[in-house]
Amino acid sequence: MYKQFGSAHTLDGFPAAALVFLRALDSNRHRISREAGVTGSELRALSRVAEAGSVTPKELAESMEMTTGAVTAISTRLVEAQLMRRVDHPSDRRSLFLELTPAADELMKQHYREFESSIGIATEGLKEEDLRACSALLLSVAEQLASIEAVAS
Repeated sequence: MYKQFGSAHTLDGFPAAALVFLRALDSNRHRISREAGVTGSELRALSRVAEAGSVTPKELAESMEMTTGAVTAISTRLVEAQLMRRVDHPSDRRSLFLELTPAADELMKQHYREFESSIGIATEGLKEEDLRACSALLLSVAEQLASIEAVAS
């Protein structure tokens, strides 16, 4: 439940727990990006490209909720750092694809392994059935939030 005390805004219950969880994930991503020598936005971009394998700058901008100009700046820095490459679009001369370089592929492998390890440590001692229920709950809430957002836009 949302509460306001003077200038302080607080949440309670599941929304508060969700916010704490999201902040813990943000902190983890910040640490990983710092260790990798990239910004949080650059790590997000690398992750989105890693998940897709290959994306256009427009698709990346949409998935990151950024302008194409912002994604162009991020991708330019990543290309210069040899973590991303631009590949000609096979059927559209005006477009291109963004892909990971082998160095970025290794970085993503390390990132995902570290994330799995961190989650494994954080959930150590929990029952497998509880983890499955938590996974189902997180996916269900995410799906519902996405459908609410789709209706709102």
